[in-house]
Amino acid sequence: METAQTSDPEQTCKPDINSVLREMSALLAELKAEVRHLQKENEAQAAKVRELELQKTELDKLKEQHQAQGGELITIKSRANITENQVEALKREAEVKRVAFSATGSGSGDIGAFNTHVPLVFKYVVSNIGNAYNSHTGSFTAPVRGAYHFEFYVFGHHPHPTGAVLVKNGEHIFIAYEHSSSPHSVSSSNGVTLLLEVGDVVFLRLWKGASIVDNVNRHTTFSGHLLFPM
Repeated sequence: METAQTSDPEQTCKPDINSVLREMSALLAELKAEVRHLQKENEAQAAKVRELELQKTELDKLKEQHQAQGGELITIKSRANITENQVEALKREAEVKRVAFSATGSGSGDIGAFNTHVPLVFKYVVSNIGNAYNSHTGSFTAPVRGAYHFEFYVFGHHPHPTGAVLVKNGEHIFIAYEHSSSPHSVSSSNGVTLLLEVGDVVFLRLWKGASIVDNVNRHTTFSGHLLFPM
């Protein structure tokens, strides 16, 4: 009678353990590959983050430069406006500094004599730079504070004296006066420099009892000009 052979448990388990080990080794290799892939992705993402950070830093710098340039532009515009205003002011000042006039009578004949002082109106205007002289009233009005020089010449004949007085704001300043006892023509002149305020008025008055010759020869004249503003 034959005896039945019994199987060895140790031999039966060995193939199963080897199979498990092979599977675990394969899985571990896959995990390592996955880890390497994730590392590469993390490195790529980190590089993108660094690039974005650099771009943000550059953008911040550009913003700062833009703001600085905007401030500089505002400053330049302000300076340009100031310069333009200064130029306009200088132009106006230069125009104001150009003040001069010269006028004489209308050539209508002798004027006077009267028993009171009479304003003289010189209607024939040779020059009126700055338009400060009024040919309708015979008065000069100062457009700017400054030193002004005036000259006046009067001409007449016997038997009346010839004379006129320069008036500033109603006050007699200087007179030009001449009288001849013989039947001859007479003339007189005078001049003065005055400090005038804006709006001060200067004109000539015919002296009472005097007369002047007013004809086409323009013997009697009134002139003035701004020496310099103050």
